Amino acid sequence: MARAEPGNQNTLTQARVDSWTWAVRLFKTRSAAAEACRGGHVRVNGVAAKPAQPVRPGDEVRIRISGIERIVIVERVITKRVSAPIAAQCLIDRSPPPPSREILATMPRRDRGAGRPTKRERRETDRLLGRPD
Repeated sequence: MARAEPGNQNTLTQARVDSWTWAVRLFKTRSAAAEACRGGHVRVNGVAAKPAQPVRPGDEVRIRISGIERIVIVERVITKRVSAPIAAQCLIDRSPPPPSREILATMPRRDRGAGRPTKRERRETDRLLGRPD
């Protein structure tokens, strides 16, 4: 990792994306962050990121965690996990607000392992979501 100045050992100019997302508490473990990168759930500046891709201040990081997209801007680069208040200072959260409870209640859900939806169920879901035929 590159240092900004030889005299200032605390300022990093870049860090691995898996290490940074873990350090700012977007993932519980670094291995989970690396797995999300390998699975294509992490994008840096619109490009799919590998775990070792460097992030710098000003980069936009998009993460899909359990169906919810988080959009954060790198404010400060860190590689060690820190307390939540300090971690909050290292990023700017630009994530859209979560959907309201009314919208979540009206969305159809299938039981896990129930198999593929039938053609009728798929058409009902498309109609509910407002998708064209």
